[in-house]
Amino acid sequence: MFLTHLQRITKSGLLSYKRNGWLSTATVLVMVLMLFVIGNLIFMGALAGVILSSFESKVDISVYFLPDANEHTITSIKNEIETLPDVRDITYISRDRALELFRERHKGNQLISAALEEIGDNPLQASLNIRAKDPSRYAAISEFLLHKNYKEIDKINYFENQQVIERMGAIFRAVRGSGMFLAFFLAFIAILVTFNTIRLAIYTMREEIGIMRLVGATKWFIRGPFIVSGVLYGVTAALITLMLFFPLIWLASPRLAVLVPEFDIFRYFLQNLVLFSLLMFGGGISIGVISSLIAIRRYLRV
Repeated sequence: MFLTHLQRITKSGLLSYKRNGWLSTATVLVMVLMLFVIGNLIFMGALAGVILSSFESKVDISVYFLPDANEHTITSIKNEIETLPDVRDITYISRDRALELFRERHKGNQLISAALEEIGDNPLQASLNIRAKDPSRYAAISEFLLHKNYKEIDKINYFENQQVIERMGAIFRAVRGSGMFLAFFLAFIAILVTFNTIRLAIYTMREEIGIMRLVGATKWFIRGPFIVSGVLYGVTAALITLMLFFPLIWLASPRLAVLVPEFDIFRYFLQNLVLFSLLMFGGGISIGVISSLIAIRRYLRV
């Protein structure tokens, strides 16, 4: 008996879904737009995490010494810093080596080469490039260097890198926040559109609902088809969204790999396809069911 009722409710819901063709299409399209924004937020969050992690892994602390600092003193400072548990490795670059690297980097620039010849003396500083075991520990290493207050140290460049990392993080958070606001706004619009579609379906079927009341149909037998319609809106929207993401991500993957080689967005999509699909179907069905329940509660008196 239960299966028979369920079959009839589902069949009636499909009929209502088909009967309101243009309204159903509009409802599904709004849901698709909402789910598409949510999906893009997921990919953007993953991409932002990879970019920040990659940037942090390439950041180091460069400690520059005054021109009159001798190598013995620099070596002593280097040995002391190496004892810190947060330090992974330290590279010492002497003034001569720094000049050599600078010449190699700008060997095609005649203006810079001429300027170095005119200066005569080596204008560059000896430095220590310090890499931490964990990017989050650079601040602690910098604090250690400032606390020691070595007279031979001219400047520490970590704080400039720290500002860049923090600004990048702030930009990503702002973009993510704007995207979430847009997703919530579209969800609200989707609920309104679905609500009106179900309301119109209730009005269209008012005679059938009256007959079902007279023959003693249960409340859920009357309400069930409208909930099924809401579920169908969500399922259809989720399927369309997934079908859109497949070719778009496949096309975007090689282009994005040029900018961010560490992140293969198509592989990420395939690896998380089950979870992503559950989120799309869950979001679409939730919006459809919530809208249907609100419309039923307000306009269907049984």
